[in-house]
Amino acid sequence: QFRESFVHTKGEFGGLGIEVTMEDGLVRVVAPIEDTPAFLAGMNSGDLITHVDGEAIKGKTLLEAVRLMRGRPGTVIILRVRRAGLPDFDVTITRVIIKVRAVKWRTEGKVGYIRVTRFSERMKIGIEEAFAVIHGELGSNLRGIVLDLRNNSGGLLDQSLILADAFLDAGEIVSVRGRLPQNHQSYAAAEGDLAKGAQMVVLINEGSASASEIVASALKYYRRATVLGTRSFGKGSVQTIMPLPVEGALRLTTALYYAPSGHTIQARGVQPDIVLKVAKSQKKQRENDLPGSFDAVDETTPANPPSISADLCPAVGEKKDRQLGCALAFLKAGSSGKFLAFYHGGQQM
Repeated sequence: QFRESFVHTKGEFGGLGIEVTMEDGLVRVVAPIEDTPAFLAGMNSGDLITHVDGEAIKGKTLLEAVRLMRGRPGTVIILRVRRAGLPDFDVTITRVIIKVRAVKWRTEGKVGYIRVTRFSERMKIGIEEAFAVIHGELGSNLRGIVLDLRNNSGGLLDQSLILADAFLDAGEIVSVRGRLPQNHQSYAAAEGDLAKGAQMVVLINEGSASASEIVASALKYYRRATVLGTRSFGKGSVQTIMPLPVEGALRLTTALYYAPSGHTIQARGVQPDIVLKVAKSQKKQRENDLPGSFDAVDETTPANPPSISADLCPAVGEKKDRQLGCALAFLKAGSSGKFLAFYHGGQQM
């Protein structure tokens, strides 16, 4: 497990390309990683893996199951998959070396679209490349930026600070508070904005956790960006990994992340400025649904932000992404008031 903890933060590993957890003794797919064999084979979030090459998962730990799924690149693995509403079926996947691209980008008209898939060591280089290309293509015609943090489960703290700082000129990004005051740390932004002041939208959902929530909460607090989507996961605890003398390590929860507002992210998550309701959305677990999770330590009355149905927004790209369509429509409208007035009127932009 100690060695395993370094795999995702390095951004390169061998396997299938899925993020997994355990649910009722089976492996549950949290999310397939884009452009990997599992993604291309059609694996979906919420799929349950019951067997690996005919061997039952039931009774195994998550680490044991992951080791079964990993193997030499080029070898074939057969997963038995259980998906709601369907009989169990097999998926055949060829293992490869997974090199996770932390940042993807493109332009949508006069808007720069940047998707950060994880906060690995590759994030900083990726975000700099993204803006070099976007500014090169659009120049002074850049109308806005969409920063997509949906289903980004987090990663390295220093990379989240780099991303938030890329759009802020000053102010605290996050503070880390332990049990004792002398263990408190605060991280602030330095001058400089890669987006050069362009209007921004941040997209989040229930799968946005930890480092993603640090970025979203900071950009929201300083009104540098408008946050759209659904309430984030709420993973605001800090784990410290302490190597043991002989072998292995101890993972200990030592502190909590606090947003610039002074409230902890733990169990509360980040509430968007505008909720984008998705039809027939299956309820997903958040941090406070997990056994043994920490409660929010500074309970406040939850915000009740305005909401619209994402189905009202245009579908964008091959995936018919209506939440991205809402983000682009927001930038076109220019303000929350105009955006909400337009869609509450039942029109389509």
